[in-house]
Amino acid sequence: MLHDVLLITDKHKKAAEQIVEQINTMEGQKIVIAIGGESGSGKSELGHEVARLLKAQNTPAKVMHIDNYYKTSPQERNPWRKAHGVKNIGYTEYNWDFINRNLEEFCEDAAVAVMPCVDLLTDQEDFITTSFHGLRYMVVEGLYAVKIEADLRVLIDLTYHETKKAQLVRGKETMDEWRLQVLEQEHQVVQSLRPLANLIVTPEFDVEKAKK
Repeated sequence: MLHDVLLITDKHKKAAEQIVEQINTMEGQKIVIAIGGESGSGKSELGHEVARLLKAQNTPAKVMHIDNYYKTSPQERNPWRKAHGVKNIGYTEYNWDFINRNLEEFCEDAAVAVMPCVDLLTDQEDFITTSFHGLRYMVVEGLYAVKIEADLRVLIDLTYHETKKAQLVRGKETMDEWRLQVLEQEHQVVQSLRPLANLIVTPEFDVEKAKK
């Protein structure tokens, strides 16, 4: 997302190093890494740091911010949610056709592709023209990122209450009763996707293999 504020700390760097160690054992011409987690859990910071470490290895990665792919614009989202009810909040709000098209273009090594990009200062949905040519890695981060077809799925495992604290620390959004309902619903949906994860990032940002 354009103008997003990242607060990268030692814990993000520690977890990213462990994830990249796992990535370096993987084979394939094109590798997709998904990093999911609740709002404020640190998935954007972790995704950025993983991509930075891959670049340091001379293997740059494209980052896909999957939360750019909502069917509704930022201005429309809250009115839509309030009209349809909190139980309709979840991964069905994403434009999966657009997501899958970009993933297919990455796997096909497309030289030209268009991706959405939300400007957080204006709440406008913009579009960028980019290239996947020559890139081996795609890092997909966002609330429901572990739902995509990925070679490695990483879930940041924060509880609902820990997520609330993270939201308050970041100060990105007004924390009212409606926002708390949204966070609780997102928590339930993210946790429902937990069985898809290969790796779990604990609240201390240690990386563990998921228990199946």
